[in-house]
Amino acid sequence: MSRIFEQTELGSLRPANRLVRSATFEAMADPQGRVTDGLVSLYRELARGQIGLIVSSYLYVRADGRQWTTQLGADRDDQIPGLSRLAETVHKNGGVIVGQIVHCGGQASREAIGGTDPVAPSEVPSPGYAAPPRALTTGEIDGLIGDFADAAFRLKTAGFDGVQLHGAHGYLLSQFLSPSRNRRTDQFGGTLANRARFTMEVLKGIRNRVGPSFPVLIKLNGHDFLDGSTTEQDACYLAGQLAEARITAIEVSGGTPGSGKLGAVRTGIELSEDEGYFLPQARAIRKATPGIPLILVGGLRSIDKMESILASGDVEYFSMSRPLIREPHLPQRWQTGNRSRAACISCSGCFKPALRGSGVRCIKKGMMLNSTPPDAQS
Repeated sequence: MSRIFEQTELGSLRPANRLVRSATFEAMADPQGRVTDGLVSLYRELARGQIGLIVSSYLYVRADGRQWTTQLGADRDDQIPGLSRLAETVHKNGGVIVGQIVHCGGQASREAIGGTDPVAPSEVPSPGYAAPPRALTTGEIDGLIGDFADAAFRLKTAGFDGVQLHGAHGYLLSQFLSPSRNRRTDQFGGTLANRARFTMEVLKGIRNRVGPSFPVLIKLNGHDFLDGSTTEQDACYLAGQLAEARITAIEVSGGTPGSGKLGAVRTGIELSEDEGYFLPQARAIRKATPGIPLILVGGLRSIDKMESILASGDVEYFSMSRPLIREPHLPQRWQTGNRSRAACISCSGCFKPALRGSGVRCIKKGMMLNSTPPDAQS
């Protein structure tokens, strides 16, 4: 059996294999950020497809950290019943689910947050976003640390198996780490240690709220690929601090909406060498975090490529987004003998309907491989 499909231990998590569904914006929440029937159906199929670990789409921890009106939330107790339904559906179908939590900071949208100004570490516009943010006060930062902890507690109450901090792609945690976007002169800015402080305080606050054994992962940019912004040196420092604080696992990503062709979601993934485009950053972070499981994301399309990377010892888990939009049962297909490359052509057309508010879906589904299991209709 391929090592990709061996059961492993990730803190208290027991994923059935080394494949992860990376957090993917579905654009299917209701206007109050609550779970809908469509989301339950989507997660049911992911779990039936035998993915080892499902990471939810990003759930905002506070109303002013919202990017879309169709985004899931974890900022109010009335969202817990729907989240419980989501977790229960995944568990009934043999899956493990972790909830990703975020504040979008300067990348929040005015439309989604009621017309007010977005907030950020400093009054520095986010690349790719027109609205200049308002700088957070120290008191507001303390409140946000509590908001992250409260959101994690809601997910634990709802039956989720863990949480993942979104520390990548230019959102608030990422903004604090970036020297170009964080120009503060207090304890949360200036030196690298100070710029890493917010993330570390958020982790500490969550641990105090949910307990030491509840899994807490992070999605971390290994590089922003923006002039003057976060580099591998910054990322490795923060990763080392997270390792000392016993983070459960680090998913290594990169880029922001302003990074152009070096952003997180890249097209033209046709050859084996195009896959795993954040592997150099993962290798750097590996040196800074011995003993901490790493999850690689970024253009992974073939099981042969993943097996080769796994054998190198650089990472332990492999995360995918777009391939599972097109083929939610891709892991099952691979495990049962059809090891052909994922059908996803990396066009990113799946996000066009999401941005229109009608839900993420593969617009090339007419070309889709038949990977649906016999019992998928039940």
